[in-house]
Amino acid sequence: MVRIFSIILILLFTKELGLTQTYFPPKNSNEWKTISTDSLGWCKSKLDEFYNFLESKDTHSFILLKDGKIVIEKYFNGSTATSKWYWASAGKSLTAFLVGLALDEGFISLEDTTSKYLGEHWTSCTNEEENKITIWNQITMTSGLDDTVDDPFCTNPSCLQCLSRPGDRWAYHNAPYTLLDGVISNATGQTLNTFANQRLLSRTGMDGLFLPVDENNVFWSTPRSAARYGLLILNRGVWDGYQILKDTSFFNSMVHSSQSLNPSYGYLWWLNGKKSYMLPGSQILFNGSIVPEGPADMVCAMGLNGQFIDVVPSQNMVWIRMGEAPDGNLVPYTLNNDIWSYINKFDCSSAVIDENYDGKISLFPNPLQDLLHCSVCSQFDFEYKFIDMFGHVVKSGKLDESIDVSKLRAGIYMLEVIQGSTVLQTERFIKL
Repeated sequence: MVRIFSIILILLFTKELGLTQTYFPPKNSNEWKTISTDSLGWCKSKLDEFYNFLESKDTHSFILLKDGKIVIEKYFNGSTATSKWYWASAGKSLTAFLVGLALDEGFISLEDTTSKYLGEHWTSCTNEEENKITIWNQITMTSGLDDTVDDPFCTNPSCLQCLSRPGDRWAYHNAPYTLLDGVISNATGQTLNTFANQRLLSRTGMDGLFLPVDENNVFWSTPRSAARYGLLILNRGVWDGYQILKDTSFFNSMVHSSQSLNPSYGYLWWLNGKKSYMLPGSQILFNGSIVPEGPADMVCAMGLNGQFIDVVPSQNMVWIRMGEAPDGNLVPYTLNNDIWSYINKFDCSSAVIDENYDGKISLFPNPLQDLLHCSVCSQFDFEYKFIDMFGHVVKSGKLDESIDVSKLRAGIYMLEVIQGSTVLQTERFIKL
């Protein structure tokens, strides 16, 4: 009954607001609908600055989607729409999704030991130590294996040495991740490419292939295929009404903090808007968001030389960037942040209502369940009011980074964001 009521509310909410439905490009076709930058109120001068920046950073392709439609599609340095390019560690996010699909079909359990699929002695640890490492440890980067060895990409048993108990230490260690490919293959009885093509690529119209590069399996595809994958993640594993990843619990865990050691890491996805983050090759916990200029609800796939898939539910936006990068970091988060500093300046249509408010406030999720989150509210003196459909103020107070709305009744509410005597922003929310 609650589920039916929730669906009715969503339908009423969508109809009342005239919300744009997310567009999905047809499979096996080059057709892809577009939205003009003019219709979004984006400044040509700011866009030109951005394109010059991308080209100066040896970008090969950049695509930005809004509501599933292409707003920006640019190619540089000799690349075209048909050029294949490597995802590097952005492909980790793809492997996480494939793990979810294998889980869907009962091939694996996250609690399974890795040894169940790779056999004994896949590490140089004792049998007791080795048998404590699970698939969950591999997808959360908490295997306990030593990432400070001479070659952290090496998957030979001699390179895989136990340093701590699984789950006690977070480390961005490529080798245990790479061995997930063998776990998937041995569990499903198919090659990684066959499983990926049948369960994911063919269902979304993606192209691409995992190819061996040294110790790694690296995914290569066209830029639009990366954009299709980002669109699939934006829609929580559903493609044009078809639920590709059926385990919603797995999906939720994939795009939320998977452990407390590094809150900015899910299941092989980077998460923005957290209070702290860790980086490859370091055990230091840094304060703040990993991409400060990016929206708080953004999830990112980030790879060597600036391979990015950024997914922003609050803006119904996806963007991808492929190419080279000047710093050579395994996770070039500073370049990601620089790109957002340009994107945040695109909009010329928003007037500044208050001298202390820059128009970047992001309130999410919508529909609501237990908590309302605000991306920048800790920096400002904002108040809020929840107003029901009868005009009654049912909840109000200071708008912090998160507000407990668990006691609000299910329904449709107007939320006013207020500073002083000025209403800065008004939005409608569904409470489930």
